[in-house]
Amino acid sequence: MKKLLAPLCLGLLTSLPVAACTGIVLKSADGATIPARTMEFGFDIQSNIVMVPAGTKITSLSNNPDKEGLTYKTKYGFGGANALGKNIVLDGLNEKGLYFGAFYFAGLAQYTELTDANPKNAVSSEELGNYILGNFSTVDEMIKGIKSINVVGTHIAEIGRIAPLHYAITDASGKSVVLEYTAKGLTIHENKIGVVTNNPTYDWHMTNLHNYVGLTAENKGSVTINGVTLSPTGQGSGMLGLPGDYTPPSRFIRAASFVNASLPSKNSDEAVFRAFHILNAFDIPKGVIREKANNEVLTDYTIWTSVVDTKNKDYYFKSYLTPQHMKVNIIDALANLKAPKVIKMEGEHTYKDLTGQFNQ
Repeated sequence: MKKLLAPLCLGLLTSLPVAACTGIVLKSADGATIPARTMEFGFDIQSNIVMVPAGTKITSLSNNPDKEGLTYKTKYGFGGANALGKNIVLDGLNEKGLYFGAFYFAGLAQYTELTDANPKNAVSSEELGNYILGNFSTVDEMIKGIKSINVVGTHIAEIGRIAPLHYAITDASGKSVVLEYTAKGLTIHENKIGVVTNNPTYDWHMTNLHNYVGLTAENKGSVTINGVTLSPTGQGSGMLGLPGDYTPPSRFIRAASFVNASLPSKNSDEAVFRAFHILNAFDIPKGVIREKANNEVLTDYTIWTSVVDTKNKDYYFKSYLTPQHMKVNIIDALANLKAPKVIKMEGEHTYKDLTGQFNQ
């Protein structure tokens, strides 16, 4: 299973800021934890759904032909979204309810240098999802185990650089963290707010969040200034000042506000439904983020959205051409697999024509 993972929220040899992925975590009254995210990119990464059964042998450093990295057999089966048809999961769930998502982290990601002395214990940054999902059942297990490997930055020819990423990990108990490899080494941030985007570092976003404590779902009342009564111009005045652009800091604030304002969910199905609706507000149409590169215009857009039920082990998704919500149950999908298998994620754009109901 030595496969190349496609670039994650990266641009093709350009400075295109295709890094607009947004992640949230919701919880329901029946104890379910629901991580969800969007995947943005400057071109179609042709993601599909891959399942990897327990016992699969994986050899890391697949992008470095001169080195053989950490080799292991997966303890747990897992599945989720890949890219360019490769058997490496960039967003997925394992059979124990552990969720993993990779997010772009440009200019800040810094990994251990790959040397002749450390390849046998090395996993490349774009391969970390397979290692985490294949070996751990909880966030606490992952925190302990992740320190035993070297995460390195392997050059990837398709993007002309390493894959600069940070990672969101959530388990079925509701514990959630963000892993960041920087010049300081590995930092593990507890993600109590239930939001992750991109640059800067997670702690910076949390500090910036203090600037927006006045945002509320409740409409503002009227005020009187020198005898003149001023009333809000319409609904939504409690969120006046909410940043609406697509930069990572603005999306972080917007996502935190929406998660905080989300109505309580009585069960996992309702939380999944609400998560999809929240992330609709982060869907990026083609054309609104552009950059010229090599005499062509590249545009970042939302390629797919995933929502994960860590309690029932369901992986939901929709895509750019297929906005219908689809689901794969991880346990059932893995039941009879003896080797990794890929199924198609995206179909053609379709719609349901109701005209005929008026002629019945």
